[in-house]
Amino acid sequence: MTDNDDIPFNRDFPLKPGVVEEVRPGVRRVLCNNPSPFTFTGTVSYIVGHGKVAIIDPGPDNEAHAKALLDAVRGETVTHILVTHTHRDHSPNTPRIKAATGAPVYAEGPHRASRPRFESEKHNPESGADRDFRPDVQVKHGDVIEGEGFALEAVATPGHTANHLAFAWAERSINFVGDHVMGWSTSIVAPPDGSMIDYMASLERLEQRPEQLYLSGHGPEIPEGPRFVRFLARHRRARESSILHRLGKGETDIPTMVRAIYIGLDPRLANAAGYSVLAHLEDLVGRGMVVTDGDPVIGGRYRLAS
Repeated sequence: MTDNDDIPFNRDFPLKPGVVEEVRPGVRRVLCNNPSPFTFTGTVSYIVGHGKVAIIDPGPDNEAHAKALLDAVRGETVTHILVTHTHRDHSPNTPRIKAATGAPVYAEGPHRASRPRFESEKHNPESGADRDFRPDVQVKHGDVIEGEGFALEAVATPGHTANHLAFAWAERSINFVGDHVMGWSTSIVAPPDGSMIDYMASLERLEQRPEQLYLSGHGPEIPEGPRFVRFLARHRRARESSILHRLGKGETDIPTMVRAIYIGLDPRLANAAGYSVLAHLEDLVGRGMVVTDGDPVIGGRYRLAS
């Protein structure tokens, strides 16, 4: 396989919901039973360390999953709860875990739109926002969260959401990448929550880091993480080229672009594809390559800049 091949997705993930699996020494994972076209087989929560541990991404509002996580750390002490981002499949279970363990919650901050002008927008990405979430400790890029036997560096990775963080365990060359990078599919990048401009910059930030093994919020682990990121970046640039090619044929709207670009798309993913095209268009309008009437997010039709 060369770096010019298509994205090497891996959809082989036989982990069953509620089963505790040690994916690497010092790292366990538990799958929530919330499969969907957007979550694959479900949300993966991680337990870092032994004895005194951190839980990363408690998952959706799911009592059974909270019980499975707590059973997995029975006899141990949860010292940290870390949240990569505030979509409803990752953060709403946090209060259950906090109530049971007393551990403080670490995250970038509450949910917010990717741009201030989007705060009043009513439309949301398919996965939805957890607007009730508030961390105990707000974490910024470069902060290191230390526990017994582990140190996790916060890596700002906005794009999928404005408040998305990855957590890098440099000593083990592991990066918990949330939904920014997934091995089974590309991530949804959708205004107002997400931004393609931010997403591409975050891919570059990850590629420049040394961690090789990525542990994602959905699906299997990703070896050679920085190399995989290069595939994703190339894919997004190719998608941008497809949009520009379609606009080269004349002014059009997003549904028409989706039908032209996403051949054979699962109808359940049509809205998500539209949001992805929208994110690309916001970027292209910002760079002066595409024009629309009014705001790029609510403009009905798009055309190449003359």
